[in-house]
Amino acid sequence: MNGASIGVGLLGLGTIGSGVVKLLRENNSQIEQRLGRRVEIKKILERDPEKLAALKLSSEMLAKNFDEILNDPAIQIVIELLGGIEPSRTYIREALLKGKHVVTANKDVISAHGKELFEAAAEGKADLYFEASVGGGIPVLHALKENLIANKIQEVIGIVNGTTNYILTRMHDEHVEFEQVLQEAQRAGYAEADPSSDIEGFDAARKIAILASIAFNTRVTPDDVFVEGITRITPEDINYARELGYVIKLLAIAKDLNGEIEVRVHPAFLPKEHPLSAVQGVFNAVYVYGNAVGETMFYGQGAGQMPTASAVVGDLMEIVRNLETNSTGRFPCTCYLEKEILPIGQIQTKYYLRLIVKDKPGVLASIAGVMGNHQVGLASVIQKRTLVVNEERMAEIVLITHEVLEQDIRDALAVLRGLSIVGSIENVIRVEEGAKS
Repeated sequence: MNGASIGVGLLGLGTIGSGVVKLLRENNSQIEQRLGRRVEIKKILERDPEKLAALKLSSEMLAKNFDEILNDPAIQIVIELLGGIEPSRTYIREALLKGKHVVTANKDVISAHGKELFEAAAEGKADLYFEASVGGGIPVLHALKENLIANKIQEVIGIVNGTTNYILTRMHDEHVEFEQVLQEAQRAGYAEADPSSDIEGFDAARKIAILASIAFNTRVTPDDVFVEGITRITPEDINYARELGYVIKLLAIAKDLNGEIEVRVHPAFLPKEHPLSAVQGVFNAVYVYGNAVGETMFYGQGAGQMPTASAVVGDLMEIVRNLETNSTGRFPCTCYLEKEILPIGQIQTKYYLRLIVKDKPGVLASIAGVMGNHQVGLASVIQKRTLVVNEERMAEIVLITHEVLEQDIRDALAVLRGLSIVGSIENVIRVEEGAKS
């Protein structure tokens, strides 16, 4: 066993950084046995020195600035866990250009600036690993880059945000309103004080951009992803989904349709027999369909201190093995194609519509006529209940369409909104049926 240790510089000693320290300490002997080398954190960049004291780390490990880590020849690997775009992007880039290998959990930086960081890695002959950026402790990126590399990946569909999955699970199981569950999730620590990144779908959009880039070998950024959150989902929608054999999930969807890519995040009706339908609470899962392997699914804790630390340390150990075998650079940028990304209006899927309309003869025929004029076929039309709105008798109807072009359904809805017989369009939710093998 080589006695020389591998030096690590750690940027950030927050929740995940502290987890990395704990994991390296707890599993130290096992890690050393598996690698044949000792991994040692040399310097830590952290604004709060009390965090080092809380972990019983020497104050001498505290770096005054990033340059102290960048210019230390004893540090070969940098772990970036600061979060956010800057200064993380700059630190990662400078480390790679310097020839230091980098592990990060930063989905913001990787999804938006992956191209320039991989270029820096190539120039510096350094490795860039980011397994923890998408699924916490779920090892899906490694699988896409290595285990499934013989496949043409056709679909990647994920439940990749634990906060929204927790909220929708509670709404499904307990028949409660969105706002009530959100407040309870905030009190329980499952949702941030400002939950917009989660409930509006932006967190999931960054993750599916990374997944799609790797799966389809083409550059996808968060700006390419259509995003719609869960704030308009009601107990009525969830109940009707159940009646029709579906559950509602916030899905991150990427598909390769004969060389054209669609990437989107939105709530969707998912058949109850689909593997993702059983994913409950704060758990995450990523469903992958490849032309050779068929259906696969990766399931586990998509966030949290120790699951995420597990992925970070796993990447760290992979880099050490690369160093030991002189095989760094095994996973360069995989985005060597330039596939067209379809605008949302060009996707085709089924739709669930819930409308409040006047309760009188001829209304359903008029609605069906508008739909037919816009090439929207109706698979089913169900009148659910009657109600009184402004002293007028109204009916709630639920429609499920056949698979149609999104632009056609939008055009049809624009016409319906202008009809006097339509009181309101309460919700429009896409229906995902799963892979077409």
